[in-house]
Amino acid sequence: MVKCLSLKFEIEIEPIFGSLALYDIKEKKKISENFYFDLNSEQMKGLLKPHTPHIAISTLARSAIFSITYPSADIFLVIKLEKVLQQGDIGECCEPYMVMKESDSSKHKEKLEKLRLQAEQSCSRLGRFHMPFAWTAIHLLNIVSSVGGLDRSDPDSDSERKGLGTWNERKKKGFERMSVGDDMCNFATFRPATLTVTNFFKQEGDRLSDEDLYKFLADMRRPSSLLRRLRPVTAHLKIDISPAPDSPHYCLSPELLHVKPYPDLRVRPTKEVLEFPARYVYTPHTTYRNLLYVYPQSLNFSSRQGSVRNIAVKVQFMAGEDPIQALPVIFGKSSCAEFMKEAYTPVIYHNKSPEFYEEIKMKIPANLTDNHHLLFTFYHISCQPKQNTPLETPVGYTWIPLMQHGRLRTGSFSLPVSVEKPPPSYSVLTPDVQLPGMKWVDNHKGVFNVEVTAVSSVHTQDPHLDKFFTLVYVLEEYSFPFRLKDVIITEANMEGELKASMAALRLALLDTCVRFLHQLLSKLIQLIVYPPVIAGQIVNLGPSYIHYCFRLPTAEPTIPPASGTQSYEMPMQYATLSRATARPSSLHLSRSKSISNSNPDLASTPVSPDEEVQRIIGSKGIDRSHSWVNSAYAPGGSRSVLRRNPNSSCELKQLLHEELALQWVVSTSTVREAALQQAWFFFQLMTKSMAHHLFLTSKLEVPRRQRFPDRFVDDIAALVCAISADIASRYHKDVELVERLNSSLAFFLNDLLSLMDRGFVFNLIRSYYKQIANKLHTAQNPSSLTALKMDFIRIVCSHEHYVILNLPCSTLSPPASPSPSTSSTTSQSSAFSSVVQDQGVATMFELSVPFRHQHFLSGLLLTELSLILDPDGEGVFFLHKKAISAVHSQLCSHDADPRYSDPQVRAQVAQLYLPLIPIVMETLHHLHDFSDSSPARVRHASAHADDADPDSSNTISQSVAMAIAGSPLPHAKANPFALPTVAGRQSSSLSAECSKTLLVCFLWVLKNADAALLERWVSDLSVLQINRLLDLLHLCVSCFEYKGKKALERINSLTFKKSQDMKARLEEAILGTIGARQEMVRRCRERSPYGSQENVRWRKNVTHWRQNTDRVDKTKTEVEQESVVDGNLSTEASLIVLDTLEIIVKTVVASELKESVLGGVLRVLLHSMAGNQSALFLQHCFTTQRALVFKFPEMLFEEDTELCADLCLRLLRHCSSSVSSVRSHASASLYLLMRQNFEIGNNFARVKMQVTMSLSSLVGTSQNFNEEHLRRSLKTILTYAEEDVELRDTPFPEQVQDLVFNLHMILTDTVKMKEHQQDPEMLIDLMYRIAKGYQNSPDLRLTWLQNMAGKHSERGNHAEAAHCLVHSAALVAEYLNMLEDCRYLPIGCVTFQNISTNVLEESAVSDDVLSPEEEGICAGKYFSESGLVGLLEQAAASFNMAAMYEAINEVYKILLPIHEANRDFKKLATVHGKLQDAFNKVYNQSSGWERMFGTYFRVGFYGCRFGDLDEQEFVYKEPSITKLAEISHRLEEFYSERFGDDAVEIIKDSNPVDKSKLDPNKAYLQITYVEPFFDTYEMKERITYFDKNYNLRTFMYCTPFTLDGRAHGDLHEQYKRKTILTTSHAFPYIKTRINVINKEEIILVPMEVAIEDMQKKTQELAFATNQDPADSKMLQMVLQGCVGTTVNQGPLEVAQVFLSDIPDDPKLFRHHNKLRLCFKDFTKRCEDALRKNKALIGPDQKEYHRELERNYTKLKEALGPLINRKIPQLYRTLTIQTTQTQRSSLRKVDC
Repeated sequence: MVKCLSLKFEIEIEPIFGSLALYDIKEKKKISENFYFDLNSEQMKGLLKPHTPHIAISTLARSAIFSITYPSADIFLVIKLEKVLQQGDIGECCEPYMVMKESDSSKHKEKLEKLRLQAEQSCSRLGRFHMPFAWTAIHLLNIVSSVGGLDRSDPDSDSERKGLGTWNERKKKGFERMSVGDDMCNFATFRPATLTVTNFFKQEGDRLSDEDLYKFLADMRRPSSLLRRLRPVTAHLKIDISPAPDSPHYCLSPELLHVKPYPDLRVRPTKEVLEFPARYVYTPHTTYRNLLYVYPQSLNFSSRQGSVRNIAVKVQFMAGEDPIQALPVIFGKSSCAEFMKEAYTPVIYHNKSPEFYEEIKMKIPANLTDNHHLLFTFYHISCQPKQNTPLETPVGYTWIPLMQHGRLRTGSFSLPVSVEKPPPSYSVLTPDVQLPGMKWVDNHKGVFNVEVTAVSSVHTQDPHLDKFFTLVYVLEEYSFPFRLKDVIITEANMEGELKASMAALRLALLDTCVRFLHQLLSKLIQLIVYPPVIAGQIVNLGPSYIHYCFRLPTAEPTIPPASGTQSYEMPMQYATLSRATARPSSLHLSRSKSISNSNPDLASTPVSPDEEVQRIIGSKGIDRSHSWVNSAYAPGGSRSVLRRNPNSSCELKQLLHEELALQWVVSTSTVREAALQQAWFFFQLMTKSMAHHLFLTSKLEVPRRQRFPDRFVDDIAALVCAISADIASRYHKDVELVERLNSSLAFFLNDLLSLMDRGFVFNLIRSYYKQIANKLHTAQNPSSLTALKMDFIRIVCSHEHYVILNLPCSTLSPPASPSPSTSSTTSQSSAFSSVVQDQGVATMFELSVPFRHQHFLSGLLLTELSLILDPDGEGVFFLHKKAISAVHSQLCSHDADPRYSDPQVRAQVAQLYLPLIPIVMETLHHLHDFSDSSPARVRHASAHADDADPDSSNTISQSVAMAIAGSPLPHAKANPFALPTVAGRQSSSLSAECSKTLLVCFLWVLKNADAALLERWVSDLSVLQINRLLDLLHLCVSCFEYKGKKALERINSLTFKKSQDMKARLEEAILGTIGARQEMVRRCRERSPYGSQENVRWRKNVTHWRQNTDRVDKTKTEVEQESVVDGNLSTEASLIVLDTLEIIVKTVVASELKESVLGGVLRVLLHSMAGNQSALFLQHCFTTQRALVFKFPEMLFEEDTELCADLCLRLLRHCSSSVSSVRSHASASLYLLMRQNFEIGNNFARVKMQVTMSLSSLVGTSQNFNEEHLRRSLKTILTYAEEDVELRDTPFPEQVQDLVFNLHMILTDTVKMKEHQQDPEMLIDLMYRIAKGYQNSPDLRLTWLQNMAGKHSERGNHAEAAHCLVHSAALVAEYLNMLEDCRYLPIGCVTFQNISTNVLEESAVSDDVLSPEEEGICAGKYFSESGLVGLLEQAAASFNMAAMYEAINEVYKILLPIHEANRDFKKLATVHGKLQDAFNKVYNQSSGWERMFGTYFRVGFYGCRFGDLDEQEFVYKEPSITKLAEISHRLEEFYSERFGDDAVEIIKDSNPVDKSKLDPNKAYLQITYVEPFFDTYEMKERITYFDKNYNLRTFMYCTPFTLDGRAHGDLHEQYKRKTILTTSHAFPYIKTRINVINKEEIILVPMEVAIEDMQKKTQELAFATNQDPADSKMLQMVLQGCVGTTVNQGPLEVAQVFLSDIPDDPKLFRHHNKLRLCFKDFTKRCEDALRKNKALIGPDQKEYHRELERNYTKLKEALGPLINRKIPQLYRTLTIQTTQTQRSSLRKVDC
């Protein structure tokens, strides 16, 4: 919608008129008619008063609605301005507008007055004539979207800003970016924008044609537009551009008719502008329209004599030749009358051959005669008022007759112009005919070019259609002979002509055919129903009719429905085919008829497709003589139109549907093929005709069997049979055709169910099934046939009375019943009393023969489903989806159907689907596993533990393992659950989406089925089947677990960080393969929507969230909505599961046999408690759980410990819930659990133990754990115990108190852990301390070691994680050793000490350690051989990640004997494979530098702010290559955050800290880099790089100092302090920092420092000399430092300081000698180095080498005397005393 608001020029002197139109420059086409607007002030309008006496309100419109069917990036809105004609060419007239400004009016005052006067004169005299003035264009793409922003070469790239003010006001509002392709712009939704167009281009008199305009527009898009160089006419045109409202008020159609709503006639209207679509638009006419557009284009009068310069063309529409017969049918422009009799083109000053851009729009009468014509009169206009010169002088005439051979003439004409008035009766001829005695301009050449186009619902403008309509008209009127152009039509050649005209229809333009579709079909159908009688002969046009009627839609190209408009089908009953097939291929169904309804001219847009169809059928076209519907369908109807044919007294009436069926059955080859191509159309036609027939003959009440004659029924049966055969035989050749045909047939049968006898239709369906089934056995590609069958049944089942068709209320009679369709409605209760009926219960739940007899359609549907899901079948993925969604959509429709809202009715409906329950149970293993657990889902408890290798992929799904564990069978091998090959499972398993949909269906049936019926059914199931059902329920809980808003958002972005991945992998390693309990712990822990790796594979098609991936950014409300729906679904699913569990428990109680199932029931319950559940569900869940525990306590306390452990964990977790109702329920449950345990054995050790362990693991792992809430719950439990009257005198309350106290202790630790959440070292220390506290409670210690391992692996400290696991394994080994002495198991911790010396702390030394036999101790899953194996394997995996391959060997040394004892060769092979990998890695990385093991720092804490840490020293292990700066920055930052920025200080040196000098309010950190330190004896053992980095306990750092306090001094005063630290444990340990327990200092005197320096230098030289490959640069650098005599503190200076005199202190004699020997060695090394260098250098370095040699000689000379002086005392025989001065350095020990 475009609104013109105002137009202001710098000077206001005369009226200006504007017009708008849209142009598409790519198609080079004007795509809308002109819209004229007038924004002049009243004063300006006043100047033209004399010329426009009457102004119609319709011409005052200032806003227009444009419609664009084919939006593109090339559409411009072109604005042209005109003004009243005046003397001078356009340039002169524009001049004042370019030069003058209103602001400096004082200068131009007289000039302005003069101009105003001139303007007034020309207005009064020439007001009728206009002249072109200026134009501009707006590129719509810029307004509609920012797609065409500055990144495309659009008219508003930056350089454009100066010249074209038009676009430089970029929209004030940022537009939403449309995600449409480059060329699709969304014109339906964009932000409204107000533009101010400031620059106009003046019109060039010789460049006015549309061709020139397209060139200008194309040029405008270029950055270097020529237009920018022109001087613009400045003006301000303000317009609003916005999407058109749905139903605008005060709107006029292109014919100026009022469009409702039109509340007030006096309001300024809005005009709808007629669109001339850029390409064909396939829409039938729905309104009467008859418009003619005339475009004068150019005129060449250069050869015409006389004064013809200012030429105006007057156009008139003449009904005859008399001037007064000019009809007022020309639409007025702006501010004038509504219709005019004449129109003038704008005048171009002094131009003999002008071009025009005028558009003249006319409303022409419906019945044109041969006399109607267009008359063009050419005038010369004299601009200056001269004496005796008339204003206008006629200078030529020409005309166009409008009708020729009964057809409207349109197109481009090049007409000769006559100088004189044409003679009488000229109008019948064309001007091309040489009329005698006429004078023509330029010898009768065509000098005037004009184009005429029509937009008409009366004239087809297509010769083929015209001919056909004419012939049919001739037949109806029976007016022979008839002249058609040059053919005379008689009775003889009529038939041939008619057939030929029908054949020619397919040549007609498709666009036109569609426009006149209703007329066309009406006539064709009429020919079938009343075969024409010619000369008394009946002509059968049936076959040819079918053929040609059909050519219509096939030829149609597929049109993408234009964006923003809906696409409707052709007239057919189901205007929307979407319900046909919910897959994209439904496009194929509708491709042949997708008609884009973008006809902008519907007087009011149709509201629904049906209405649209009604309209088209209602044929509000032109031919109102009879309504199509009646004539076509109701030959016997009341208003049937009888042919006005005197000869046919006998009325030949045939019914359309009968005729069609007959013709189709008997049709052959090509005709039949054509019919099949478009079967939908014929089927629709038949059903419609049948329905009309029944209605008109009032047969709707008649019994169905008597509605139609047998002949017709047989035809239908034959037809369906033939088409089914076609489908079966051609399915692989013509895939698309068969798909369409199949759907059409299904829709047809669906319709027949409403019209014909149901039994008959069911037989048709059966015959279809038979045909397909026969083919299935031999088919090469059965799945595509099955897919067709699926589509077919889905469409048939979508019948509105589907439920009733299935006879839901009749009970299943025993198969003996003679009639399958009994409708006995005996009430259920009585039905179930008989024994025979009991057989019935089973048959109701399976696809038995009686079931399928009774419920025909649902039987078919479910049979299909079960066949497709059959594990041995050839189920292809897309078939699964098809079958499941078919059932799903059925259930959805039932659920939403108000007819079935009553629960009893629902139960009956659900009865139709009972077999679905066993079907889903059968497919259990193919369902997607929603439980977020690790890929290795094996429970070692099961008998399969031996052959399930955690590394291989074919593990048994956890649900299977559970079933095995829960089943009472002695051997799992006999269990059908162990699938033939689990590997096969992967191939045919269902996707997550399919599984989810299938489970929804399953739950719906469970929810709505009759509970009593379910109970009876469950009571007949075997234990195995019940276990299977439980697994299914378990899966349902996982599947529908509420994921939360965050997850929905996360799934949107689907990003997965690597670290998370690693974390998941590790948790899996730690907790994965052993024990479902741990797995559950883990599952409740995993907050991420997908835990394990294997899920990553399907993540792309987690299709229930698929919609999010398409549009990543959802609005907030959408996410809210989605999460609400998700939450409700989750609760609903869980409650249904709970109800079903109750039913199972009920039957178990009744039958006593099935106690073994209860464990499974409790497992499902626990699983549902583990997820995110709503408070509502949890209350019910706890109630069920309490009842269960109360009824069957022995299940928990005597049999399986795991269930008890799980239950405690779940209850504790809910005790810490933030919802008070959940808390109170959970604490009640927990209390009752303790009490029950107590009542059985007078103490509740088991529960006590499990609760303590559960709390520990909760605390250690759960991030969002709230201890405050948990304390409240504990208090509640205490209160219960105190007030429990029955047990008041027993030890029970005391024991409860004891337990609660313990729990509080754990919680206190938790609080501390919360505090240190950010400080990893503190956190691990704390966990370490807690674990230590449980030294005598192995289960708990194990739990905490696992927690620590988890924390380490999260942070990437794999070595530490591995050690935690090794400690855990050692702990387990200790206890296993106590239980039984088994020769192949480790003896205890001792076995592990090769892995790490630290392990010995796990030994159970003292007797106060509990003996493992006691109740509730060592009850965890890990205290078993398989547990030990699992821990060791994970330890090896962690060592592998830490690159400590040597340690892997030690781990496997312990594992191998176990595997050997078990003869487990598969495991042995795996282990040896891993060992080979490890050793290879060691071998390939022998230098060790590739493996960085860690960097060590000493950190000292000083200051009371640190609390327990004050004055403590630790050695920290940091990741390799950590710089000192990094760790100090990390610690400083961390503690500053904690204590405040100014409170933390780093002590920069490494000297001992004097506590008294420190500020007590500050916290001081001292950080020093330390290196591992080994005594000489140790170095013999630590050979490899690994040895030097493993099991480290001593570290060293050096500090230089002088006696007077400076750090560095001269050589003779430079001392050095070596500090050696010993830690309490060896690195790596189970934590990353270890306390320093011993500190020893060695002080080196200056001479010793010198010795160390010289040794270092000598070593460097040796290294550089012997380096391989040699490195000359390195060598020269070292040499330069050694032999240079001038080097500061270099070798020479050292020798001079220490060796020149023999020291006074005999203690230094040895050092003196050692240094002397060092120098000897040093000079020898120098010589070697020089020799090597000489060999390496090139000729260019000779000089340099010589210099080095000279230096060396000098050095040697200087050193000579110093080196050779020996100390005589050292060479005496040593007496006993001297031995005491052996260690002469001062050694200070500081512990």
